[in-house]
Formats: sequence, C-alpha cells, structure tokens
Amino acid sequence: MDNKKYIELTVADGSTMAVYIAVPEDNKPSTPAIIVLQEAFGVNNHIRQVAERFAAAGYVAVAPELFHRTAPKGFAGDYADFSTVTPHTSKLTNDGFKADLEATWGWLNTQTNVDISRVYAIGYCMGGRVAFIANALLPLKAAVSYYGGGLDKVAHMAPNLHGKHLFIWGGKDAHIKDDNINVVIGAVEAAGNDYMNVKISYADHGFNCNERSSYHEAASKEAWALVMAFLEGA
Repeated sequence: MDNKKYIELTVADGSTMAVYIAVPEDNKPSTPAIIVLQEAFGVNNHIRQVAERFAAAGYVAVAPELFHRTAPKGFAGDYADFSTVTPHTSKLTNDGFKADLEATWGWLNTQTNVDISRVYAIGYCMGGRVAFIANALLPLKAAVSYYGGGLDKVAHMAPNLHGKHLFIWGGKDAHIKDDNINVVIGAVEAAGNDYMNVKISYADHGFNCNERSSYHEAASKEAWALVMAFLEGA
C-alpha cells in the first residue's frame, strides 16, 4: 500500500466510493487505524490534512467520500457558500452511511498492517454524527465527534455503542443547541456507556478547521491533545 493515495471501494448498493488513505511512514504491522469522517464540505484539503496528521501520529487513516452517490471524486464545497453542498447533503441517509462504513471496515479488515482490534472513528460537523453511527455499527475501540450536527437524531443508537465516545463542542456554536446536546448525552448515559463530554466555551462551530473563519488555533491544539490521550487510553 502506498503511503498516501485514493482507493475505490464497491459499496453494498453497487455504488463506487473513493477513499483517501494516509499511512504512517514505517507502515509496520499491527498499526491502529482511524476512519476520518468529513464535514459537509467533502473530503477536501482540510480533511486530507487531518488524515495525514493521524498518519504522522501512527495511525492508518482512511477518509471515505460520503458524497460519492451524488458528487464526483474529490468534490470540495465552498465554505463561504453552503448552497454548494446542499444538493449532496440533502441526499444523505443513515442507510447510506451504514453501507459506506461497512465497506470501509471491510477494506480495513483485509489490510495486514492494520490491527483490526484497534480501529477508531472521528468525525467533524456532519461527520460527527457519522462517527456516532460508526461506533454503534462497527466494533470500534473508541470514537470522537467534533460539534456533531444531528446527533440528537441518532441518539436512539446509543445502546449499541461498542467503544467509549468523546464529544467535543464549541460554546459559541449557534448551530447546535444545548437541548440537542442533552438528548444524545442523556441517551448515552441511559445506556450505561462510557463517554467524555467537553465544551470549549471560547470556540465556535468548525473551530478545528484552519480553512474556516471560525478556526480557533488554541482550541484546535487543545482538542487534538485531548483526542490523542483519549484514543491512546481507550
């Protein structure tokens, strides 16, 4: 497997999904893996950078293109114009997410350098919701949701979570209300699953993305350190 490249996977519904791959330099056996789940703007330059950062930290990182049914390979929406992504976000379904995640897991399971007992997921914005679905669907070690939009809509999946879950929110995020957060946290608590819930009061929605106006360098660095400790301790 090359250090960084795209692969194409056939999903259960017959569609073809591109997946961006980033692999550690040493590419040694028994390497942990992480599924990196995109924002609503596609597997763009930022998400590829995130995947590469995880590879540099010692993970096989895979970023599936969740818009593959409606958008061309490599699609990247405009952060300044959400209308560029609505034709694709409007067509997304939980069943589609599940099929994409199962295809991604199936590929990871064939990789001799991957320790399949140490697979994680992380998602941003829309991908935060998909990371939660992944944790309920796949035997993950742990998962992370950054400012996950719509998590309250999938909170019923909480009893099925396999690994512990880290939720990270921005206190200045006008897109996600406390009531929405309380629904998913309440469901995870009721299910008796392990979780960590962190709100960074001085951060906004999208604070981790250095290509967005809401980027907050300090919060991004602090959250990254927390994520690293969380995954290593899972």
